[in-house]
This record gives sequence, C-alpha cells and structure tokens, in this order.
Amino acid sequence: MTTPADSGPVPSSVFTAPIRTGLIGFGLSGRIFHAPFIALDPRFSLDAIVTSDAGRQAEARDEYPDTVILDSTAELFEKADDLDLVVIGSPPGSHYGLALAAINAGLSVVIDKPFAASVAQATELIERAEQLGVALTVFQNRRWDGDFLTLRTLLDEGALGEVYRFESRFEWWKPQGGRDWKGEVTVPEGGGILFDLGSHLTDQALQLFGPVDEVYSEVATRLPGGSADDDVFVALRHVSGVTSHLWMNSLAAQKGARFHVLGSTGAYTKWGLDGQEDALRSGARPADEGFGVEPESTWGQLGVDGSLTRRPTEPGDYAGFYRVLGDALTTGSALPVDPRSSLQALAIIEQIHARG
Repeated sequence: MTTPADSGPVPSSVFTAPIRTGLIGFGLSGRIFHAPFIALDPRFSLDAIVTSDAGRQAEARDEYPDTVILDSTAELFEKADDLDLVVIGSPPGSHYGLALAAINAGLSVVIDKPFAASVAQATELIERAEQLGVALTVFQNRRWDGDFLTLRTLLDEGALGEVYRFESRFEWWKPQGGRDWKGEVTVPEGGGILFDLGSHLTDQALQLFGPVDEVYSEVATRLPGGSADDDVFVALRHVSGVTSHLWMNSLAAQKGARFHVLGSTGAYTKWGLDGQEDALRSGARPADEGFGVEPESTWGQLGVDGSLTRRPTEPGDYAGFYRVLGDALTTGSALPVDPRSSLQALAIIEQIHARG
C-alpha cells in the first residue's frame, strides 16, 4: 500500500540500507508508534534509543537488546556520524530544538506531531532542511488509520455523492487528567488537546477536503487546575464547500461517532477508534497475523436510513509510514508526509489559540 496522503518532497540524497536510526523518547510515542515499526522494516536499523527514565531504559534493553540505550540527546548527537535518521518522539516543546540540532548535524528527521509549537518554528525547520538538503517529514500516522483509509476509498468511489459535512471525533473519558507530561505542558509549549488530537483531526480534514478559508472554534479547560485545553470544537469551512466539524475531548463520559459523513446520496457513520494503538499497548506486534484488521462488529454503516449496509474497514497500516519513508530514503522517491501540509494544520491551531 502506498501513502494515502500527499506526496512529500523528494530527498536530495539517498542512503544504503540499513538506515541507521536514533529514536528520541521511549514513552507512548517511541515505544508504541515508532520502535516496533522501525524494527519491522529491514531497511532500518534501530541503533540508539534515548530515554533518561530507568524503567524505560530497562524495557528498551529487554525489547531491543542490540540497540544502544542512551541517557541524553547530547550523547546521541555525539554519535551523529554513526546515524542517518533521527526520530523525535519526545514532548512537543522539545521538537523544534531537537529537530534543528539534528538537521544541523546533517541527519534526516522524523518529527512526531505536533510538528512544532508555532508556525514560525516549523517554517524555520522546513527552510533549514531544504537549505541543507536534509529529509524532514512529520509522523501523521492517523493518515494510516483503517477508518480513514476506508473513508478515502468511499470518497474516491463517489459512494456518498457530493459530500457537504464531515464530522470527526477523538473523545476519551479521563477525569483524572493526562498522564506524564501531558498533564503539565502548557499551550505555548505545544500542550493541550487541540495541539495533541487536533493535529490529527485537522490534518485529516485538510487531506480529505482541501484548504480552509474560515475557522470557528470553542476552546475550554474543564479539568480544575488543568494546564491547557481539554475540550475543543472546531468548525472549518473548506474552499471546496465542505464543512468539517471536529470534536476533541478528554472528559467525554459518552463518546460520539468517530466519523459521521453526510453526502447528497448517502452517509457513512463509523464508531470506535482504529485498533492499532490498543493492540500494540497489549503486546501485539505489527508483523502479527491480523494486525490492523478490524472485526465486522465495528465496521461502519453506509447508505440511507432504512437501507444501510456494513462497509468493511480497510486494515490499519501504521507500518505504511515507514514503508514509504524507507522507499524515499533509499530510492529518492517522495517522503510519506510533506511537512508543509502539516504546517497548514499547525497554522489553523495557532490561529485558534491566538483568539484566546
């Protein structure tokens, strides 16, 4: 499967496999979303993992015994000559500084979302990478969610007619607040649910329906003492005429539909989240048989009330990001995500926060 999204820029130079990779961070991002997929693809070697947490160091050594475990990013950059690629899976406030250091060291870079804490930071990274001829891409893994891939196919088929409204939700019930750094990071540092989940929802809307010329938002912090927003609604008016309604909420005692898409000849409604993250948290690995395949019981419904059919969900494929990245870095084909497309979503988020 090729990338379901935009075609990113083409790297100015290519590497001979294996692509020597350093991973910064071994929390949820590094442990779940990056390391298993880097290890899966033979074109990559996971040469170093940076984490200062003793428990995570032990876990990393157990899972990846051939990988060097480092305490600090300073140690990693001392080994820059022994690396080709750095994957940044640390908290968002560190993305800009670490990415800039990696680019200046001549390393290709994958940045987890949010791309950066501001448009100015992200733009500087893009321009510096272009200046030095270094590959830079953003880990927009939700472009490889099974439900999103299914919706793209439905739109390509014209199965809904002329779409006029796109409703999309990421909702959780976490009245105890965010764990680790997520409960402490402020908006200027890239914290809050709009930066976190909004980076996915806004990106998906832009990928499906194109640029936006009007933005409306409602942003709130519901949790007492919360450091940043935890309940956000965003409405986007696309130039194409479609309206996107996006909800993100960590205090939703009852969840709404993941997708509810209305068109002139039918609709598509899908409940529940893509299962890849939960499977990985439970110990599954991307190479396991049936990984990413969704049970029929959670397939979405397609059609008109009174005449609905179950639409099989396409397999989720987070490995697709690294598969396309491996192609790009070894053959010079397009990167999986154009960083300028992530910049568009970041600009919308920044605009919303600027309104207060």
